[in-house]
Amino acid sequence: MFDTVVVATDGSESVKRAVDVTLDLADRFDADVHALSVVDASEVDASPQQLRDELRTALETTADAALATVEDRADEENALTTAVREGRPAAEICAYARDIDADLIATGTRGRHGENRLLLGSVAERVVRSAPVPVLTVRQLETTDSDGETAAAGD
Repeated sequence: MFDTVVVATDGSESVKRAVDVTLDLADRFDADVHALSVVDASEVDASPQQLRDELRTALETTADAALATVEDRADEENALTTAVREGRPAAEICAYARDIDADLIATGTRGRHGENRLLLGSVAERVVRSAPVPVLTVRQLETTDSDGETAAAGD
């Protein structure tokens, strides 16, 4: 059913569950996993000219760290490929899925900028709307802390 799965990661806390779910799904279907992190070109382009190279390098370092986290969570049974692309995140995720002929895209529902979105992060929403294959959105589970406050798991 699923031979190739793409998991999009930005290294945020909320994507960790999406990575775990993706790796479990890949184990169940003996699927190859492609972990993708996208350097958001709009963030680079919106920065002052003298800071762009520095910001691009910082974002690439963050992307590499996000992929290293996926590699650490994967086990020997997971056939894992990692990639970093630069561009508009949703468009790059969908293009990558087309390029590798993926069967499924998995993503968290909120990323690094997720606090601004109530239900579905803007990147996840755009991926759902434009993906060439089914999209599995994995929301971070919420927990109740000792004060009775609701918090996202991992907070």
